[in-house]
Amino acid sequence: MTILAPAANPTLEITGPAVVGGEQVLTPEALDFVAALHARFAGPRHDLLLARQRRRERFANGLDPDFRPETAHIRADPTWRVAGPGPGLEDRRVEITGPTDRKMTVNALNSGAKVWLADLEDATSPTWENIVGGQHSLANAIRGRADFTAEDGREYTVGETTPTIVMRPRGWHLAERHVQLTDGAGQRSSASASLVDAGLYLFHNAQALIDSGRGPYLYLPKLEGHLEARLWNEVFLFTEDRLGIPRGTIRATVLIETITAAFEMEEILYELREHCAGLNAGRWDYIFSIIKNFRSRGSRFVLPDRAKVTMTVPFMRAYTELLVATCHRRGAHAIGGMSAFIPNRRDPEVTERALEQVRADKEREAGQGYDGTWVAHPDLVPVARAVFDEALGERSDQRHRLREDVRVTAAELLDVASAGGGEPGAVTDAGLRGNVSVGLRYLEAWLRGSGAVAIDNLMEDAATAEISRSQIWQWTHQGVVTAEGTAVTRGHVTEVLRDVIGSLPRFEGDRYDDAADLFEQVALADEYPTFLTVPAYTQFLVARP
Repeated sequence: MTILAPAANPTLEITGPAVVGGEQVLTPEALDFVAALHARFAGPRHDLLLARQRRRERFANGLDPDFRPETAHIRADPTWRVAGPGPGLEDRRVEITGPTDRKMTVNALNSGAKVWLADLEDATSPTWENIVGGQHSLANAIRGRADFTAEDGREYTVGETTPTIVMRPRGWHLAERHVQLTDGAGQRSSASASLVDAGLYLFHNAQALIDSGRGPYLYLPKLEGHLEARLWNEVFLFTEDRLGIPRGTIRATVLIETITAAFEMEEILYELREHCAGLNAGRWDYIFSIIKNFRSRGSRFVLPDRAKVTMTVPFMRAYTELLVATCHRRGAHAIGGMSAFIPNRRDPEVTERALEQVRADKEREAGQGYDGTWVAHPDLVPVARAVFDEALGERSDQRHRLREDVRVTAAELLDVASAGGGEPGAVTDAGLRGNVSVGLRYLEAWLRGSGAVAIDNLMEDAATAEISRSQIWQWTHQGVVTAEGTAVTRGHVTEVLRDVIGSLPRFEGDRYDDAADLFEQVALADEYPTFLTVPAYTQFLVARP
């Protein structure tokens, strides 16, 4: 594939405040590389985002997604394979996810996991300090400089054996408003968060990772189809040529976390085949995508209480089975998702229940043929590792299990009704209140800079918060009545919100009032915001001049 020479780079201006690590991360050379990425790829990104909008409009008007007839030849061709895992990525039986602040970086590196998903996306509140600081932490970790002493005197030291790092940049839909670009015509725009995150990471660390015997690896979030994967592949080719590293050195794992991507798994692998290591079953964003795309389509697409939407309901099982079969047919790793249950070190009974639930979840994934899985807490690494150690034996993965028994149809992927959400009693007063409570408390923490938050013994991030507010939007617009006979109306939800906020302990500097206003905006407005993080970021996290 030939990469076109970029036009003259746009002028790039950093409008964010000075933050720790900025001098090391935001160097002139790195920013010139980010500008070059935008000169080449900002236009195609914009076109793909417009295509997303048009596709959602078609779904709202009654069109169901399907496997694409124009790419049937790709699915029918049995000969092609993806590049597969790069050095240090061969064994992925346990991956720990989490944000990239200094403390969490050390904890992840010491977790005993095989891979660390270093997350600049759903587990990170995208304050300028977090984004730049996360890049700084990663650069230090890659160079063996992650040790530090906290302000309270506690020392954080990294052990000798550390996981392979796979960095997750923000999705194509997000902007980085602290990086402003001005083109040759004087037009000013915010930078793509994806290109900023990936560009800075690859520029600073690609060669250092190669020298360490591993490589520059990324998790790609929120893709909605193979054309978006094609754009990432072009970014990788451009980057490899620009940085002077061999073609195919960059490896990506794609999160299948949208309903449209589920219909294009093979095409996504095909577009990225020179750079692809595998796919991941991003379960929470997948559920969110179902609600978002079909929120106005009647009871057929109404989901029950979030706790009832398990991985064994038919439409979720069809998606996870198809992912394994697709990956293994093409030589790719299939990585399982994250159970939200987490231990509570102060409550042994809660911890034991969490361990049992996580063990059962990982046994299901291993039985389906997954090659590895995610956990969100270091205490869960031994549980997941034991399950996959037993399943893998002497092997590093299960790619030999081709799952030729799997035959998934479009109807099965869209069989949301089987989850029972449109049936009487599927939504409860407790489920409604839980969504309000989780959404409010998560947004409050997010506004204070925390993107991964333990709430009621579950690990919540932006994806689970999206489910909470999207369900409420759907329930109010579809006239849902709870099992207790309560009509889910805007007025009732507002009453619940006020009751929840009144029951919470307040503290100096809390953001509950802002969070309540934001929650009403994203859960109860006439128009549905496609991502809650977009208005939240624009209104609250962007530094004002």
